[in-house]
Amino acid sequence: MTTVDNALIVESGISLLLLLIQVPATAILFSRLLKGPRRHPPIEPQQPTLELLGKVSVVVPTLNEALRISPLLAGLSQQSYEVREIIIVDSNSSDGTPDLVKATQQKDPRFRVMTDDPLPFGWVGRPWALHNGFLFSSEGSQWFLGLDADIQPHPGLVAGLVKTAEAQGYDLVSLSPQFILKYPGECWLQPALLMTLLYRFDPAGINTEQPERVMANGQCFLCRRSVLAAVGGYSSASGSFCDDVTLARNIAVQGYKVGFLDGAKVLKVRMYEGAMETWKEWGRSLDLKDATSRSQLWGDLWLLTSVQGLPLLIVLTFLLISPPLSYSFTPPLILLGLNLFLVVIRFAMLIAIAPSYDRKSAKGGWLFWLSPLADPLAVLRIFLSAFRKPREWRGRKYS
Repeated sequence: MTTVDNALIVESGISLLLLLIQVPATAILFSRLLKGPRRHPPIEPQQPTLELLGKVSVVVPTLNEALRISPLLAGLSQQSYEVREIIIVDSNSSDGTPDLVKATQQKDPRFRVMTDDPLPFGWVGRPWALHNGFLFSSEGSQWFLGLDADIQPHPGLVAGLVKTAEAQGYDLVSLSPQFILKYPGECWLQPALLMTLLYRFDPAGINTEQPERVMANGQCFLCRRSVLAAVGGYSSASGSFCDDVTLARNIAVQGYKVGFLDGAKVLKVRMYEGAMETWKEWGRSLDLKDATSRSQLWGDLWLLTSVQGLPLLIVLTFLLISPPLSYSFTPPLILLGLNLFLVVIRFAMLIAIAPSYDRKSAKGGWLFWLSPLADPLAVLRIFLSAFRKPREWRGRKYS
């Protein structure tokens, strides 16, 4: 047997092994992507009607948000009479965040600011603040709306969200935002990190029937007050660093209807400044390990490795280092064809997610179209965070 024959056998064996890993994952991916055409259209801003009067209590947790909370305060002031109250739960900010809220309160009496109690053992700061806000909110409201301090709501957000929730019979619904990008590194990295979510879960606007696969986004999180009271507020997600997904899945398990919809037309968000902060802060919660069983976590890691992490590396290996030694219909050629197809699909996904990004003022915004080249790094980031519990979050340290 010649050296070439041995090389062909080794190459074919490796290719078969990779095909056994990638083909089932590709089938799962396509079963999700093919649901896209059936998804609920993006939420539209709407004018309130009288039956919405005073239905919503808004709660915003804050900790040193002075540099980015102003667009949120302005946007909330533009919401109409459907909003009964806006409660800012501050965790002893040292940068003047409460002062900004109090200044807004002079113009809009719906705003109130409160300081949450010291963080109890076993609680993470964000769910603790939201839990306190829920307990402090008016029992006359039918809906609880949790918002993050970094979002920029459009006029008509709350009315459009509540009307959609009531029309569709949701007990809980959260929205995916439009992301504001500013710097070259994040234009390249952030979409690759976002894709790790899109590959693992159904598209926004699809009703997921399995509670353990429910997706949610705490940046804009609307829940019936009665439902939140029935599950004990945020107590079931007290120790979770992805409390939004944890709570949504706990609520779905109880038989309530949970939705995750496209909110790109009603809210924007400026989450992190630059690629390094995006890598560090967002990357460590994207694994969703606090809301996921160990078996499901390993399954998600296998899926991401197979359909997002490996395709570009395999294609480059074939084309630059080890082109197929035989041009007959062999496993290496099948493997190359599969991964070329996955790379093409990944670039095509950029067209689908482009409306989810505001790149008008971004430097190097064209790097968005090269973000698939960051996919191996994005999958690596999920692996790095999947088995490591955060020790610090938003300025708080955890043991």
